[in-house]
Amino acid sequence: MLDDFLVRAALAGVGVACATGPLGVFVVWRRMAYFGDATSHAAILGVALALAADMPVALGAALVAGAMGLTVAGLAGRGWAADTVLGVLAHAALGTGLVAISFVQGVRISLETFLFGDILAVSRMDLLTIWGGAALISALIAWRWNRLLLTTVNEDLAHADGVSPMRERLVLTLALALVVALSLKIVGALLISALLIIPAAAARALSRSPEEMVFGATALGAIAALAGLWASWHFDTPAGPSIVTASAALFVLSAVFGRLRRA
Repeated sequence: MLDDFLVRAALAGVGVACATGPLGVFVVWRRMAYFGDATSHAAILGVALALAADMPVALGAALVAGAMGLTVAGLAGRGWAADTVLGVLAHAALGTGLVAISFVQGVRISLETFLFGDILAVSRMDLLTIWGGAALISALIAWRWNRLLLTTVNEDLAHADGVSPMRERLVLTLALALVVALSLKIVGALLISALLIIPAAAARALSRSPEEMVFGATALGAIAALAGLWASWHFDTPAGPSIVTASAALFVLSAVFGRLRRA
């Protein structure tokens, strides 16, 4: 069955949705959209370093994305304006990465693969990496769920309960770096944050509890992946942008349905 590239692509899309769903709700709740952009853009620099050092691309992307997250968190904690730091570092990392890739010798690659993804080229090893990473992220979120939720709602209350908000931010930063590495081949660096944010934002209008929002974001992300692949196959459109467009359509539908339900 896995010899069919469309089946592999569908499994990859659902696997990424299982990773982005639980994490995306915290990105939305904590208003970390620009943080997601910065880490995903930094992944391009990680790709360049991985190719130059002859190491796995996913590992290089995860390391640099994690370093970006830690750098942003550190500078913001020292009094720098968070949006300014994110804007400078995100674009600097993206530009530097694109320039660095052009200097890598003996490697023939398409930049579009890393910018916009190539889900139709997913291999069996990619599937193993994606689903293994998704399981790790889901387990991490489930383990830290109460602490993450408490620090998201009220950091002062978390301090009083003996929970360190800094430690929970570190957990989210590392999880976000892993998601970036997993999603890079699926939707590309420029669209990863959309896959994190849009399904979670769509699920918010349909959910009555944090747990419902997590499951809703995961389900909507999986539906968007399958619908985007269907549209790409039938209309000959790019697969990654098609998945994001399907996510946007689901967001519109959920917003309308949520408004009608409240009315």
